[in-house]
Amino acid sequence: MSFKTADLSDNHPDQVSILSPGLQVYGGAKTFWGEVVTVRVLEDNVLVRKALSEDGHGKVLVVDGGGSPKCALIGVCMAKLASEKGWAGVVINGYIRDTKELENFDFGVRALGSHPKRSRKAGVGEIRTPVEFLGAKIKTGQFIYADQDGVLVSDEKLALE
Repeated sequence: MSFKTADLSDNHPDQVSILSPGLQVYGGAKTFWGEVVTVRVLEDNVLVRKALSEDGHGKVLVVDGGGSPKCALIGVCMAKLASEKGWAGVVINGYIRDTKELENFDFGVRALGSHPKRSRKAGVGEIRTPVEFLGAKIKTGQFIYADQDGVLVSDEKLALE
């Protein structure tokens, strides 16, 4: 199913929230959408892995990593897991690594940038809790749409062209 976030924004101006610019485009899928599952962590990706281990068909994981530039929250191993579990993509308020290898997966990634250092493994954070970053409030059960023009969020599934 194809769509353009610009068209969705124009056609549903009162139904969408748009994330402020700042996320970079990574991964093999440049356009993706799905039902939101949220995770909030800080420099620790154990709960990100836990969420991506669940069935992800029709879903997008939204990770609020606090925008920390100290480490990456996902890399090629997590992208492989996510792809195997059917996730459409991830939107991360944080950093990733293995950017070249991520292109090999039919999986969309939006992140602030790349960082070579891996995260801690303490398991601290929250799954399915509301998050807020780049000017948007996002909660589990909403829908997220991403393409090369940007990322937007809606409470309801939008009609795609």
